[in-house]
Amino acid sequence: MNMKSLFHAERPLLLNTMRFPKELRILVLAPHPDDFDEIGVTMRFFRDNGNPIYVVVVSSSASGVADNFCDPPTRQNKSAIREEEQRRSCRFFGLPQSRLTFLRCHEDEAGHPAETQENLERIKQCLLEEQCDMVFLPHGNDTNLGHRRTYSMFQRIVSQMNRPITALLNRDPKTISMRYDLMTPFGTSKALWKARLLRFHESQHQRNLSTRHQGIDDRILGVNRETASRFLTDAVYAEAFELEFWGD
Repeated sequence: MNMKSLFHAERPLLLNTMRFPKELRILVLAPHPDDFDEIGVTMRFFRDNGNPIYVVVVSSSASGVADNFCDPPTRQNKSAIREEEQRRSCRFFGLPQSRLTFLRCHEDEAGHPAETQENLERIKQCLLEEQCDMVFLPHGNDTNLGHRRTYSMFQRIVSQMNRPITALLNRDPKTISMRYDLMTPFGTSKALWKARLLRFHESQHQRNLSTRHQGIDDRILGVNRETASRFLTDAVYAEAFELEFWGD
C-alpha cells in the first residue's frame, strides 16, 4: 500500500478530513502502559473506521508506581497493577484482549526498557507477526529515556525490514521538539471520554496528583489544548504527530 499518497496534502494534515481504507492495519508500540491512551482520540478514529488495531506494551514500568500505592510495594505487584490498568482501559476503549500484548522487555536498574538484542528481537517479532501498515509511538526527541530507547529500537528494526511502514510519532508532555505533520482535532465531549480513558491508569493519576498537582488526564489534555491553540482556530484540543516513511 502506497502510504505516502494518503499524506500528500499540505501539512499539518487533519485526520478528520482524511479517508483511510479499512484494511489498513494499525499498531501502537507503547513503551509503557498509558502511552496508547495518550493518543486515544486518534485510535478511536481508526476504531470507528473499522481498522484493526494492535497494542504492544514494551515495558510494564513498575518504577512508575509509588511505593504507597500498593502493599507490599514489590516490582512484581507494581508491574501487575500497571498491566491491569492497561487491560481495563482497553476494555473501556473496545479493544479485543487478543490484540493487547505485554512484551515485558528487560529493564535497566532504573526501570527503563533496555536497548538489548533480546528486546530488539521481541519488538521485531511483533512487527513481523502483525504486518501493520502504520505504527504509532512516542517521538524519539523526548526527555523520557523509555521513549527514546523504544524509538531507537524501532528505527533499527524498520530500517532493515523489506516492507513499507509509516511511523506516526506523537507529541507527549516530555517531547522536546517535533514537526507537526498530522493532527487529530477534537472537542469537549471527546476530551471527557479521553479523560476517563486516561484515569483507568490510577497509579499514574495519583502519582501525577502527588508530584505535579494535576491528574494524568489534565496533564495530557493540557498538551492537546496547547497544540490546538498553536495551529488550529476551530478546535479546542488536538493530538499531534510527525510522519516518517520507512521501506519505500
